Parts: sequence; C-alpha cells; structure tokens
Amino acid sequence: MADCKTVTVRQLAYYGDVDVDLNFPDSWEVVPCFMKGHDRPRMSEQAIRDAFANPIGTPRIREMAKGKEEVVIIFDDMTRPTNVAELVPYVIEELEAAGIPDCNIRFICGLGAHGALNREQMVKKLGEWVLERFAVYNHCPFQNCTFVGNTRRGTSISINSEVMACDFKIAIGGIVPHWSAGFGGGAKLVVPGVASMDTIWANHHGIGGRDKPTKEYPRGKLHATVGLGKVEGNVLRLDIEEAARMIGLDVIVNVVINGRREPVGCFVGDVVAAHRAGVEVAKEQYATHFCGDADIAVVNAYDKGSEALISIAFGTDYVKKDGGTFVLLANTPQGQVTHYLSGPFGKNFGGKLWDKKQHPDHIKKFIVVTPYIDRAGSSFFGPPEEILWAKTWDQALAQLKEQYPGYAKVAVIPDGTTQYCPDK
Repeated sequence: MADCKTVTVRQLAYYGDVDVDLNFPDSWEVVPCFMKGHDRPRMSEQAIRDAFANPIGTPRIREMAKGKEEVVIIFDDMTRPTNVAELVPYVIEELEAAGIPDCNIRFICGLGAHGALNREQMVKKLGEWVLERFAVYNHCPFQNCTFVGNTRRGTSISINSEVMACDFKIAIGGIVPHWSAGFGGGAKLVVPGVASMDTIWANHHGIGGRDKPTKEYPRGKLHATVGLGKVEGNVLRLDIEEAARMIGLDVIVNVVINGRREPVGCFVGDVVAAHRAGVEVAKEQYATHFCGDADIAVVNAYDKGSEALISIAFGTDYVKKDGGTFVLLANTPQGQVTHYLSGPFGKNFGGKLWDKKQHPDHIKKFIVVTPYIDRAGSSFFGPPEEILWAKTWDQALAQLKEQYPGYAKVAVIPDGTTQYCPDK
C-alpha cells in the first residue's frame, strides 16, 4: 500500500464521531492499513426499506407480528458500533402495520456480561423519542432469568424473563468481526446478550473449548473452530444459534458498516440465514492488508473503543517479531467497559475469565494515547506499570521520535476493533 505521512482515523464513537489526523516524520515509512470497505458509501433509505420488505428466510415482520400480544426488541450496547437509532423507525413501522400498540412493545439492551447503560447512553443508542414512547430496560445476567432447556452440547440456557414473557422477539445489532464467534450479530444478542451469567460462562468457557492456562494462552486455548472471522463449524456460534431457536427469536435486523459506522448492508430475517448473508458481505467489507514487519504499529480503537483490548490482539502481529513498539489510540470518555466475566475488580482478581494481561515478548514499548486515563481499566491492556501514557498524539509522537530518530516503518490500523486479516 502507498506510503503516506498523514493518516486520518475516526474516533469518539457516540461522542461526536470525529476525524483525527496522525502526522509522521518525513523519514519514516508509513503504511496505512485500511479495511477494504472503509470508504464504501452508506446505503440509501430506500435500500434499507427494501431489506425490511424482502426479509431472508422469514415472512415480513408486519405479517409475522399479526395477532401477537407482547413484543420485545433486543438491541446491542455501547461496546458495539451499531447505530440502532437509524433502524428502529423501520421496525416500529412494521409493528404498527401489524396493529401492535406501544404499550405492548419494550426494548431490552442485550448487555451480556457488560455493565448497564444509563439513560444518556440509551438515548445515544436509540434516540430520545424511543425513551419517551417505549419502556427501555437493561438486561441483568444475575437474576430474573428463566430456564429454557439444554442445548445438544450441554449448555444450560437461562434467558431474561421479560424476553421470555413476550411472544414476538426481534434483535437489532451489527455484524463485525468477533474474536470467538467469528463475526458478531445474529444469535449473539441472545447468548450472551440476554442470557444468565451461568449460561454465558458455560458457552464462553465450556463450549469455547478453553483448557488449562499456559504462558502463551493465559486463559486457556480456545477450540480450534473458534476465532476471528470463523463462522462455519464454529462450535460456540452453533451453540448460541441453537439457543436462539430454543427461545423462539423471530427475526434479526443486522447491519454491516463502513469506516464511519454507516450501514452499507442491512439483513433482515431468520437468525441464521440472514446472518450468514450478512457475513458474506462482512468478510469482504472488513478484510485488511497484513503488514507484519513494522517497527511501530499504531492501532486506533474506534467502533469498540470501550473494548480497546480487541485492538491489541489484532494489532500486535503487525510489529516485527524481533521487537518493536505498539501504540494504542483509545479515545473514548466511556473508558473501558465494565465486564463481569473477564474484567478486573481489584489489583489481583476479577471475573471468571479475567487474567493479568501480558504484552507479547516482541512488544518492547507500549503506549496508550487517550485524554481519559483509566488506570484500573488499563489492566485490560497489560501490566499497568509497563504502560506509557500520552494524552495527545503529539505527546506520543515525541516519545516515538526519541526512540526512532531516523527511519522507522509504521503500520497504521484505522480501527483494530473491527478489522481482520483473512490472509494472516
């Protein structure tokens, strides 16, 4: 890819969504590693309407919802880039056509094991008018979950009781690469989205195939079918899709996005069929050139800024194996998400899947760039005592220029939270 001395990246998802220029010295070789569909134009309103009018594997929502009593709309949380507010009007239009009154519609945030949203965050996800017109609830994985049954792989499925009290179930989310489920979206809004903590643990740990921890795999090695970009045959995803069938999830509304969080594909319909159609587009959309010989990897966390650790797992491979520097751009006022399963809750303990993060041996210097320094949350990134902080890019660049006064090869990844390398 062409050398460039200024690379523009997007930051502050949900908090302005602004472009930030990263400038580099003339003597450095800079390789921007954009995903293939970074600049793909957003889809038109008519194209979204067409997706709702022609669902994949199901009748239209307005036909399916006729005669139903209670409707739940599950939506993803602030760790996901989906602009749910853009999709809700189409869903409500369909429910209105089916004759469903507002008082029989509720929204539930599919938080999984994440911390709850406050009202301000719900407005960012849904829009002010939704909270004024409908009841919007957080999911709680610790209580009020109804046992549904066991999957064929033995996972005990307990799901949010309010969800199970409804006879029509819709899930709205996005399809982006995911470290274990292959790609997000689809049935993930059921498990972990509105599942009990025991169910989440059983799926993530047991079905995910974790075995005994090692130095290379401190939380245990995942099942061979599980991983970034892997969908077909993925045992974790097959398990959650069975759970979605068990609870009677009627329809999904999933989008694929460009580098500005804008929808470029909308997939409405069956939880598996519509999701797979979206995945085929997503594989091409998010595919990224791999450059594994950089002295410096500069990795931006935009779409999932509050889960910036995903950028580390993706971006450290871009640093050459004989040693280099990793720079993480984690610019979000949210800080890092509260994660009851894998997050820290003290200096030496955390959730069941928490471990003390270690930087790969070839990462000799680790810099985090953010005006929102969060020392507790930084334990997601690695040993806090090994992190160098910079509040601005200029501060980080000064550190880098001191380390590399002459030549350096730099790989810049505009969003390490939603890109993936199919050829890596």
